[in-house]
Amino acid sequence: MPDTRLEEAGALMDAFAARTGLTSGQTVQRYLWTDAFAVCNYLGLARLTGDQAYTDAALALVGQVHHTLGRHRNDDPRTGWLSGLNEEDGAQHPTRGGLRIGKALPERGPDEPYDERLEWDRDGQYFHYLTRWMHALDQLARTMRTPRFNLQARELAQTAFDAFTFRPSPREPRRMAWKMSIDLRRRLVPAMGQHDPLDGYITNLQLQATADALGPPAGGPELDRANREYAAMMQRGSWTTSDPLGIGGLLVDAWCVQQLVQQGSVPVARLTGRLLAAALDGLAAFAQSGATDQQAERRLAFRELGLAIGLHAAERLHHALSRDAVGNDARLRALSQALMQFQPLRESIEVFWRDPVHQQADTWREHEDINAVMLATSLVPDGYLDLLPLQ
Repeated sequence: MPDTRLEEAGALMDAFAARTGLTSGQTVQRYLWTDAFAVCNYLGLARLTGDQAYTDAALALVGQVHHTLGRHRNDDPRTGWLSGLNEEDGAQHPTRGGLRIGKALPERGPDEPYDERLEWDRDGQYFHYLTRWMHALDQLARTMRTPRFNLQARELAQTAFDAFTFRPSPREPRRMAWKMSIDLRRRLVPAMGQHDPLDGYITNLQLQATADALGPPAGGPELDRANREYAAMMQRGSWTTSDPLGIGGLLVDAWCVQQLVQQGSVPVARLTGRLLAAALDGLAAFAQSGATDQQAERRLAFRELGLAIGLHAAERLHHALSRDAVGNDARLRALSQALMQFQPLRESIEVFWRDPVHQQADTWREHEDINAVMLATSLVPDGYLDLLPLQ
């Protein structure tokens, strides 16, 4: 990897750490999605440079997230850990009550009317943010071979399943809420995210594989029941999307599953092909949309960078399949080969958003933290994408 990508990613992460109060006297500003990618970035940078300071930054960020987003807001009359545990037990199990998003505004109260625009800025809990944090904790567990972080991830996984899934009536199939209240007692947005069951299923496969390899601490939750329910929900609806962030997520999922298969952890190889097929359909639509021909003011960097990260995953998957062509079916290889034609799109997205001129656009500056961190992930994706073997 060229040093310029490492240096640029390191500079982006250093600036992020100072800006959000991780390494400076600035007011602490934690946001769960961004912080999950940031933890993985620090682990990747540590892996590639051998610099212990990056591992220390990952550990410090995890601690700050848990003690900020695992607790009630400063402007909330409620105090303490979201789980309701006492201080000592809450510190040992900081994810049992879930983790707040970190939005600027307080959550919508029980008697407040729903406002779709305002809801985007209100706090609460998002399932797809929780799964990103589970992944970050699990990557830390794999990197440091420390079961404690995997236990925290599995406890969060169990909490998320219990809170976000529900049956509208005894005869109806289980569904998922898109957004929950901070205390996980109210469904703030009851609609189900398109990929949420899939996200829960694959994340749980990863967490359980890590637990099995490391040896889970006594009392850690098993995730088999949750995954049976996610699998049932996955059978309904389509995974195809033209949203670049969603497409990228499918490609990341496919690479995750393939790694777990290759490491002997899960027997779900056919799932990789389904994920690649859905991603390929969405990519074709996105490429024809002309979205990347627009000016920076009309583009959202973090969504496009999510696709770029996914295309890095697709490239890794393609090389893995090429090295073991005999052990993989022809359809999987064909899908992977078809996805390679979109690698120039990844390069064009990165080049566009690495340009300092484009980083002056309002759409970049209004979401600077998430944009910068995901650009760093695209430049150095190792910590986010690659699952270190444990056996």
